[in-house]
Amino acid sequence: MRGQIVFRTGDPFNAIYAVRSGFFKTAKVDAAGREQVMGFFMRGEFFGLDGVAAARYDNTASALEDSEIVVLPFALMEDMAQEDQAMQRQLHAILAREITRDHGVMMLLGKMSAEARLATFLVNLSQRFVRRGYSPSEFVLRMTREEIGSYLGLKLETVSRLFSKFQKSGLLDVQQKHVRVLDPQGLDRARALL
Repeated sequence: MRGQIVFRTGDPFNAIYAVRSGFFKTAKVDAAGREQVMGFFMRGEFFGLDGVAAARYDNTASALEDSEIVVLPFALMEDMAQEDQAMQRQLHAILAREITRDHGVMMLLGKMSAEARLATFLVNLSQRFVRRGYSPSEFVLRMTREEIGSYLGLKLETVSRLFSKFQKSGLLDVQQKHVRVLDPQGLDRARALL
């Protein structure tokens, strides 16, 4: 169910989670109550790995829609990895993907313009949908524009303005949360805007 919490910041780490269906987000809330979205996760992706190092979850994870997860007890995964080399390689691959995703977010929030951030986000989302057998050019955003802005380090107004700009320039057709990519090459070029 949308808004259902899987774990909260500071909860003891005991498992990682695989998304079977739906969408999830991870986020931190600062002392003033402002939320910073740290990631979005869809079918076939894992979350909760932020708890491995400190033995506590560093974020709060919640569902963005009705969703299903598979709970993978980490102690059991470690035991299995010690006994099975293929399992060990799989566990390392999962951890490596998470590290790579974190580096991608740092690059995204680094020196990119607002236009490049949103374009990169949309191209990345499209690529993730393709890997799961969905359309690369037509999808529904499960997150709000405010959540996208939080993730990209942009204000809600900026995200809304950029969606309108991308639509006017013929890159996208946007109807509420439904997005159709009309010009994939143009969207890819927008990623290079400074």
